[in-house]
Amino acid sequence: MAIVDITIYPVGTETTSVSQYVAEIEKVLEQESDRVKFQLTPMSTLIEGELKDLFEIVQRLHEVPFQHGIKRVETNIRIDDRRDKPLTMAGKIDSVKAKMK
Repeated sequence: MAIVDITIYPVGTETTSVSQYVAEIEKVLEQESDRVKFQLTPMSTLIEGELKDLFEIVQRLHEVPFQHGIKRVETNIRIDDRRDKPLTMAGKIDSVKAKMK
């Protein structure tokens, strides 16, 4: 399992708000909920799953603003791929919380 942190920036929108594009991206992730877990945050979206699936889904997500008329899109991704033990979003948070006690 791996975790991807993805932020997609539609460039050249009519307003400074991008929440409509984020909502469309989240709808795509809901369609993929059998393959991945995901979590919307105020600044990005986290996606957990098999690396092969994550790359396919990232490509689909990158296309979403283009499908809504945007002519330029910037996508930033960060990948956490740990192979020495299981990796999950919840496990990472639990690890930090355990150290706070």
